[in-house]
Amino acid sequence: MASDLPLGRDVAYPRAYDPALLFPIARSAGRDALGLDPRALPFAGHDRWHAYELAWLDARGKPMVATATFTVPADSPRLVESKSLKLYLNSLNASRFEGAEQVRELIAADLAGAAGAPVEVAFGLPAAADPDRDDAAAIDGLELDVDHYGPPRPQWLACDADAIVAETLRSDLLKSNCPVTGQPDWAGVRIAYRGPRIDRGGLLRYLVSFRDHAEFHEQCVERIFTDLAARCRPEWLSVEARYTRRGGLDINPWRATPGLAPPPARRDLRQ
Repeated sequence: MASDLPLGRDVAYPRAYDPALLFPIARSAGRDALGLDPRALPFAGHDRWHAYELAWLDARGKPMVATATFTVPADSPRLVESKSLKLYLNSLNASRFEGAEQVRELIAADLAGAAGAPVEVAFGLPAAADPDRDDAAAIDGLELDVDHYGPPRPQWLACDADAIVAETLRSDLLKSNCPVTGQPDWAGVRIAYRGPRIDRGGLLRYLVSFRDHAEFHEQCVERIFTDLAARCRPEWLSVEARYTRRGGLDINPWRATPGLAPPPARRDLRQ
């Protein structure tokens, strides 16, 4: 129930380490809405989190600061709600640890417990992407009329079966809303595929139709993947969204045809 979530309510600032602050959410809820069989998902992937505000005390009480990257597998039974992750990380601020490795192992164990699968935790962040070296074709400059902002309309997705291409398309116009608080979530999205050429105007209209849609980041990316796969039937498909940060965290869900290598880990300039 939405009323059970820590989002949208005043929550006391944690003063001590507390893994119970992590709030897991079953992925099945969003996947049931897409008609996906959890035993035979059509995609592989991960959710890569970037944490910009991580701190703890060393054994003598001196504050330590760091950044970190958390990678949650897409086949984990649960995702972790973002505000609860922020509160959990804040609970480390006033706790003493013997060293950074102890902190890393603790976070990995706690996130794995919440997600129901091993979670990779590494200190540091991936490099920021260089827009001048981005080989993806930008579609945001297309001239077209737009008058629908939700719910998403997959019927706008179309392709040319007579033109088989391999290309990467990108847009910075993806926006959705938190399903609990209504706060906006902004992202750049990259769609790589081989198959019938996707109509770029229809794709852009489709992405903009998420603008007033309420769904978690991970579920939006899974919706985009499944809609493109159903409408255009590419030989292979990769969808990655890089969301801007809120509360010192950003999330980068990636879903792809099983067997594809993940895209290079990068951060957009807006992140």
